[in-house]
Amino acid sequence: MLDMIQAAGWPIWLLIATSVLGLALVIERFMTLRSGRVLPDRLPGQILELLRQRNAEPDTIIRVAGHSPLGRILGEVLLNRDESNAYRVAAIEDVGKDVAHRLNRYLPALATIAVVSPLMGLFGTVVGMIEIFASYTPAGGDPAQLARGISIALYNTGFGIIIAIPALIFHRYFRARVDHFLHQMEREANALNRIINRGAAQ
Repeated sequence: MLDMIQAAGWPIWLLIATSVLGLALVIERFMTLRSGRVLPDRLPGQILELLRQRNAEPDTIIRVAGHSPLGRILGEVLLNRDESNAYRVAAIEDVGKDVAHRLNRYLPALATIAVVSPLMGLFGTVVGMIEIFASYTPAGGDPAQLARGISIALYNTGFGIIIAIPALIFHRYFRARVDHFLHQMEREANALNRIINRGAAQ
């Protein structure tokens, strides 16, 4: 592996740093976007139980709801249960925007890595081409320098593509996962809001 890095020349270190950053982002998003962490199964039932306790204190609601993105949204609905429907909907939308922003955290950086990695590989290719042309002199070519230029060009191109493909795949995967979570949270919030509206109408 070290021989391969040495053969790829100094531009490969830029790609290595990019790959380490990309791997860290993927691991962080896997840990953060776990279903049980974003959409706890028992949370809607706990929120409904608090709704039945009409004297539920705001501190209790915040404590129960404050451990997950779904909890933030449902807790906001419950905290505003005595307000008008339009007010509650506006509150849900405001919190939903913040939750969506947090769930999409680092995804733009992952997309940037997917786009930039091939360009960095291309930069390495250019450096390799410079080495190739520098190997030619009026007296003849230097085979060692020619081979080094070719290896720099090919290794950097390959590494750039290898980094870009997984980064793009994980970016699309996490985006789809976030969209699914947001859809589920919207459904839960609307269901809780309808229950509150029915209770107010009775």
